[in-house]
Parts: sequence; C-alpha cells; structure tokens
Amino acid sequence: MPLTPRLGRPHFDPSYGITGDPEGASWPATEQKLAAARNYWVATTRAGGAPHAKPVWGLWQDGALWFGSAANSVTGRNLARDPRISVHLESGDDVVILEGRVELTIPPREVMTASNRKYAMPEEHEAEGAAWYRLTPTTALTWRETDFLRTVAHWTFD
Repeated sequence: MPLTPRLGRPHFDPSYGITGDPEGASWPATEQKLAAARNYWVATTRAGGAPHAKPVWGLWQDGALWFGSAANSVTGRNLARDPRISVHLESGDDVVILEGRVELTIPPREVMTASNRKYAMPEEHEAEGAAWYRLTPTTALTWRETDFLRTVAHWTFD
C-alpha cells in the first residue's frame, strides 16, 4: 500500500503572497481525481531539449500512474532517452501535476483489465506496438484556481 506523501508549500517566489499551511489539501481527494481522469497530459523532453506534450489514456492504481504510448512514438523515444516526466490533469481550475521518472514495464493483469474497462475496450485488448509506463511520482502540486493562495500544495513522496 503506498504511503501518504508529505504535505507542504511549493517554493514559489515570495511575490505570489503564499503564506501559512495549505488549506483543504487532501491526498485521498487528489487520488480520486487521478483515478477519475480520462486523459492525462504528459510532458517529456526531446533530444534537443525542446518540450513535447500530449494527452494519453491511463490508470491511477496503487499509488502509480500507468499509461501506454507506442515505443517508437516521440513520447516513447523521449522516455527511452530520459525517463523524467511531468503529468497534468486536464483542468486548469482544479490542478493536479505529478512529477517523477517512469519505468518501462509490463503491467499486471489487473491493471490491463481495469484500463480496458475504463476505456470500454475488449477485455483482452492490447494495442499493437504499445509500451506501458509506470510513474510513481516523486512530487505533486495541487491547487484550486479560485483559491490559489490558500490551497496551493506541494506533496513529496519517499
């Protein structure tokens, strides 16, 4: 069972005016948002240093984000060279950002089954040429745009 991350404030410039402890921050509520999301925006780095972002389908399960991408796609090639990644949910109003390193993996059967169920795919569906990645985050940022100064939170995982 994954541990609950440590909660703190992000290191933003003092001009933002962030003071005190985050209010209303809940890792279980964040995990619910991660599990409910349909699309996850992944950001990787190209060989020349330029950013590359795209949405992927994925699954939040057991404290990790599992997602697929073709191994020979820009994302797959970027991750083979540099496994560091940033993942963002679609909302800019209720923000969840994960950061860490992915590992290329073969997902357990229960992850495949849950993913196929989530996206209404046949139970034994496996996309040809797909590589599966597992992100166990090292840090996360969360906030609600309507109350940014009070809700912005930084989560650190051991």
